[in-house]
Parts: sequence; structure tokens; C-alpha cells
Amino acid sequence: HTRTIVNEAIKAHGGSLYDVANYQFVFRDKIYVFNNQNGFTYTVHSIDSVGNRIEDRLMNGSFSRKVNDVVVELSEKDITKYSEALNSVVYFATLPHKLNDEAVKKVGVGETIIKGEDYDVVKVTFDKEGGGSDHDDVFMYWINKKSHYINYLAYSYSVNDGGVRFRSAYNPRTIDGIRFQDYINWEAPIGTPLKELPAMFEKGQLNELSRIETRDIQNLDSNTTAP
Repeated sequence: HTRTIVNEAIKAHGGSLYDVANYQFVFRDKIYVFNNQNGFTYTVHSIDSVGNRIEDRLMNGSFSRKVNDVVVELSEKDITKYSEALNSVVYFATLPHKLNDEAVKKVGVGETIIKGEDYDVVKVTFDKEGGGSDHDDVFMYWINKKSHYINYLAYSYSVNDGGVRFRSAYNPRTIDGIRFQDYINWEAPIGTPLKELPAMFEKGQLNELSRIETRDIQNLDSNTTAP
């Protein structure tokens, strides 16, 4: 049943289009590209504080960094850190595309009503193998029963003394069949059970922490012309 709920959500947000997607977007002044053709390639372009051009690339799991077009050697620790930072941005930008990955463990945890609409609630955890170093994080997704959109999500994490976050989606737009959403990132007291967050949200008990906004989204394949 949970698998069906998640599959319906993936279909509603973009479905099989994700499998061949090649898009670019801007997030926090960095340019990201995700290309899911022939496996996956994620790239992020940025400029550091002294004007160097940095390009990070994660290609089917292997990471490389270029500074001013020259490949640089990095420690294992840095490779892990930058890989996960890049992977995380694309993961959230393309939700719920990756929710069927092998490392993802999904379980239905009931239903709830938020702002008068019915939602299925799905809890997600990650296997140690393939789940990254933050594999003990717990996520919860609220999937609208009618539209199958993920309008709300939450997570708790233990790194850096831990925290609890709730995200509400806004500004949805569909670009060549794939839905992109921005999120308001709300903070809740550490230790708050994730399932209590929607009620707290409705009562205005959460503090807005930040906005997760993707800008200038382009489908890089829509304007390709034959040579």
C-alpha cells in the first residue's frame, strides 16, 4: 500500500520524465544541473570568496572537483562532505523521484488532515549501506490523497546536536512535465515527534527558519537543436 502511495506521488510530480530529465536551476546563488540520462550526473557551479570558479560533479556515485577548470585532489572527508551537499540539494529539488531508491525504507504511518485536506503519511529511513553518512535521519512525507502531491515534509537529524524541521511547499510550477516546489523551512523544538508537526504548524507554533527556493529552472533538453 505504501509503495502505491509513493508511486502515485512520483507519477504526479513527474513520473518517468525524471528518468531522462536534464535540468538546470539556481539555488542560493549556485547553478545546479541534474542529468538522469545514462545513470545520473549532478553538477554544481559556484564562485568562491576570492573569485575562483568551482565545479563539483557527482557522476554515478563518483565525485570530482575542478577549480578554474583544473581537477583538484580532495581528502575522503571532503569528498563525502561535498558529495552529500550536492546530492542533498538535487534530492530535495526532485522530490519524490528518489524515494524508490534501494537504500530507502518506507513505511505508511497512517493518515491525517492538514488545512481541511486528507493526507497519507509516509515515514522514510535509510539503510546504512548506500544511505550516506546521515543514514540515521528520519523523514516524514505528507502526500495529498487527491492530488498525490507532497505538500509537506519533515525530518529529524542527529548531526550538530540534532534538530527537527517541517517544510511546507509553495510556489509549485510544472516545467515540461516535472513539478518543482519551493519550501518554507520551519523549526520545531528538538525531540518533537514528526507526526505532531502538522498540528503545531496549523496552530502557528513553528518558527520560520529559512526558505528553500529554486530559481531560473530550465529544461536543458527542450531547446536543443540538431547540429
